[in-house]
Amino acid sequence: MMASADDKSYDDINVTPMVDLYLVLLLIFIIMTTAGVQGTKVNLPKADKNSVHELGLPGMQAVTVSNQGKIFLNTIPVTPAELESKLGALKAKKKDLLVVVRGDSRSQYQGIMDVLDALGRAGIDNIGMATTNK
Repeated sequence: MMASADDKSYDDINVTPMVDLYLVLLLIFIIMTTAGVQGTKVNLPKADKNSVHELGLPGMQAVTVSNQGKIFLNTIPVTPAELESKLGALKAKKKDLLVVVRGDSRSQYQGIMDVLDALGRAGIDNIGMATTNK
């Protein structure tokens, strides 16, 4: 009795379509995370490439300090007290809230410290500092 082609057992699985799907999903993820950080345009300070970690999570908040010392939550101008209350409310909704601090390279250090103090009072401990690579 001869075995037909339908009776042939498959010893391995063709993973090429699965790899194609993963590459498309990776591309979509990269595009969506680059659009995730919103804010005001600033000249970020430079850091060594080895010390920089990529951040890009859904729900991430961007706090920007301009070179004039103005503070923005995403694109909305706020005072340190408003920043603390708004981020405190967001922290109450999402326990693992991530905040990225973006400071202009010419901004005063005190402006960055005001933001970090407000983040500390709001109970936020997942904080990233945005930089550009050298």
